[in-house]
Amino acid sequence: MQVKQQTLASAITFSGKGLHTGCIVTMTVNPAPENTGIIFRRVDLEGQPTVPALCEYVKDTSRGTTIIKGEARVSTIEHIMSALWTMGVDNAIIDIDGPETPIMDGSAKEYAEQITKVGLQMQKADRKYYEVTEKQVYTIPEKGVAIIIYPDDEFTVSVHVDYNSKVIGNQYATLDMFNDYVDHIAPCRTFVFLHELEPLLKMNLIKGGDLDNAIVVVENPVSDEQLDHLKKIFHKDDIQVTGGYLNNLQLRSSNELARHKLLDLLGDFALLGQRIKGRVWASRPGHFANTEFMKQLTGSIRRDGEKPNFKYSASKAPIYDVNDVRKMLPHRYPFLLIDKVFYKDETSIGAIKNVTVNEPFFTGHFPEEPVMPGVLLVEAMAQAGGIFVLDSVEDPTEYSTYFLRIDGVRFKKKVVPGDTLQLEVHLLEPIRRGIATMAGKVFVGGSLVCEATLMAQIAHNRKKE
Repeated sequence: MQVKQQTLASAITFSGKGLHTGCIVTMTVNPAPENTGIIFRRVDLEGQPTVPALCEYVKDTSRGTTIIKGEARVSTIEHIMSALWTMGVDNAIIDIDGPETPIMDGSAKEYAEQITKVGLQMQKADRKYYEVTEKQVYTIPEKGVAIIIYPDDEFTVSVHVDYNSKVIGNQYATLDMFNDYVDHIAPCRTFVFLHELEPLLKMNLIKGGDLDNAIVVVENPVSDEQLDHLKKIFHKDDIQVTGGYLNNLQLRSSNELARHKLLDLLGDFALLGQRIKGRVWASRPGHFANTEFMKQLTGSIRRDGEKPNFKYSASKAPIYDVNDVRKMLPHRYPFLLIDKVFYKDETSIGAIKNVTVNEPFFTGHFPEEPVMPGVLLVEAMAQAGGIFVLDSVEDPTEYSTYFLRIDGVRFKKKVVPGDTLQLEVHLLEPIRRGIATMAGKVFVGGSLVCEATLMAQIAHNRKKE
């Protein structure tokens, strides 16, 4: 059974300062229509420019993940993205009046609590998944960074961190069930080592950082002079070091730092733009590695998009043979370009066209080097789509489908006599008012030869007098 997309049942608003900019910002997460994805909208800028939360827009990973498109720039998006993605929100438009999300208490705790409070609204469109089919690896050997994903039916994550720290030690964190997120992952706070503070300040970062929204790890003894300096930085008079942390900090779990790295990883993985079915193991993950790995997976998705989704077997009986096809489509020789339908579900169809040298168009296209015209490849996709949509009406013989638009047509290889066309058409959105928008692809021998986006209208045939 297909899992449906979800959005928030109502809007939720957060206000606070940005970790690095120190700016006070207000951020409202709004429900959005299906297939919107997650989009940030800078309502403080002229024209309210938007930037999709996708890895292709990641431009900076300095102590946080920043996405940029044109004038729209939003930083430190990982915590809100982690909460939305892990808790099942597929579509949302996030209005924000500043360049950085509010850091809150350094975790995703309040985000998760508010999402739980307002609840989710199920939508009609199916949720999109990237199903891992083979092991994939991303490493930065000199930094001990490794992220590996394996095929699996569900999404699980295991994180290991080791910074050669006598305070932190080796820490592990796992997420097996998403319902563990609210209580065990979302409350875990961001952290920084004391020796990193000065360099970060010199880089004009952590202007909004304080002891209320970050864990500060102290590896070495701190002099009175250093403590006085820290008091000035954090505007506090009672700073002290206890148990390897500033200000007698009470950790929320013994492996809070590893859990926070898992939290960040989930937020960065959300930038793939779809759910994942796979088992993840990560060692010393960080924003750069996380987002680069998502770019790597995006490339895999694009390559997978150039492979057939459905397996055709000539030995299996078709769903519709050519006689069934003739009952659904008005086309006849020499313009009937579907021989049989071998696959069909609620949103897709798979069909076959056997191309022989006897096709009439080869007489003139071209006599010495026969090539199937590209326009007929598009027509074949359209006929497959026509069967799909006409199969949804009570009496297909009373209706026809007509082109309204053809977009994004690409021809990658030529089709010649002897080729078998595997046609796949996928409905991109529910059919409304007789309008169907579909993505069509043509494969030969498992290789993509043509693709296009088709829009068609279902029209009632005129009555014969």
